[in-house]
Amino acid sequence: MNAMDVALICRALGDANRLEIVRLLSDGEKCGCKLLELFEIAQPTLSHHMKILVECGLVNARKEGKWQHYSLNCETLTRFREFIDGLACCGCDPNAEGGSCS
Repeated sequence: MNAMDVALICRALGDANRLEIVRLLSDGEKCGCKLLELFEIAQPTLSHHMKILVECGLVNARKEGKWQHYSLNCETLTRFREFIDGLACCGCDPNAEGGSCS
């Protein structure tokens, strides 16, 4: 995953509602109607949030009847986590008070 992709995901997760949506989707697919109930937001607002999450690749969308169903894109999430896990603070003592660097 390149830095541009990571930046798009970080930007998408920078909104508390979108971060909560991702957390809720971590236990399985949800219908947009269910997300509307959980957030008590207008449908256009939910659509805006979901568009951002789908465009950055974190969320998959599929239409069933008149409703959209959303799920996490596990491949993208895994690659994002691997990128973040690859970040290291060399020269720092994680056991030092406050994790200070030398």
